[in-house]
Amino acid sequence: MNFWQKPVETIYEIFQRKAPHLRQVRHFQSQALERQVDIDVYLPPDYHLSKGQYYPVVLFNDGQDLLRMNFPGILERLYFGKQIPPCIAVGIYASGERMREYGTARQADYKGRGDKAVWYRNFILEELLPFLHRRFRLSGLREETAFAGFSLGGLSALDICWAHPQIFGAAGVFSGSLWWRWSPVDPTDPDADRIMHDIVLKTAQPDNRQRFWLQCGTLDEQEDRNGNGVIDAIDDTLALIDALREKGIPEHNIRYLEVPEGEHEPVTWGEAMPDFLKWVLPLK
Repeated sequence: MNFWQKPVETIYEIFQRKAPHLRQVRHFQSQALERQVDIDVYLPPDYHLSKGQYYPVVLFNDGQDLLRMNFPGILERLYFGKQIPPCIAVGIYASGERMREYGTARQADYKGRGDKAVWYRNFILEELLPFLHRRFRLSGLREETAFAGFSLGGLSALDICWAHPQIFGAAGVFSGSLWWRWSPVDPTDPDADRIMHDIVLKTAQPDNRQRFWLQCGTLDEQEDRNGNGVIDAIDDTLALIDALREKGIPEHNIRYLEVPEGEHEPVTWGEAMPDFLKWVLPLK
C-alpha cells in the first residue's frame, strides 16, 4: 500500500501487523537419528500475550524450504486477513541423510532408499513432539495436529500420519514422491508396486476422520511412464486419492489442488501454501 496515496490506511496496516515470531532451535540432539536436527518454530503474533492459550500445530518436513517461499510473509497475510486461526508451525530441516530418513517406515524402496524411515518416525513421535509439548503450548488435540512435507518429505509426512491417526488429524502432501516403489518400473504394468498406495489399500480399518490435502503442479515433471498423456506426479497422486476413497475416507476429508504451470520447487509450494493452511486450519 502506498503511504502517500492512503496515509491513514497505511499507518493502520503497519500497526495491525500480524507477523509470526520465529524461534530457531539449533543442534537438537536426536538419539533416534544419531545426529543433530535444526528446527524453526513459527509462533503466532499473540503467543506471548495469551499465556493460557494452546494452539494447533503443523509440522513440515524439509523445513529449510519454508524460508525460500517466504513462509513468514504467508502467515502474516493470512493472520492479517483473519483467514486462519493462530497456530504454531514447525519446520524440520532435512540433512544429508534425507534420502535415507524420508520414505515409508514399512520398507525401503527398491534402491534401498528410505532405510532410516523408521528412525525418522521415532524421532518425530518420541523426541520432537514431546519436546514441542514441553517447550510450547500445543493443544495436543488430534484434530489440531497436522504433518506436511514437500516432495519426498510429503511422502514421509503422509506415511507417518496414516500410521498414527490417534496423533495426526491431517496430512499435507506438496508434490509428493508417491512413485516410491519396491521394484523397478515394469513396462507391462507401469503403475504397479507403489509402496504408499499398497500401504493404504492393505490397512484393515483406517480412521475415516483423518483429512488429506494433496497438491501437484502440471510441470512437476515430464515423465509419463504409462503413456496416458498425464505426468506421473499427477497420476500417482490421483491414484492415491482413489485408494483413500476405496478405504472409506469421505470426500469432504480429501482436497486435491492442481497448480497450472506449477513446478517442483518452493515458489510453487508457496503459492499453494495458503490453500493448504486455510483447509487444514479452518476458522471456527
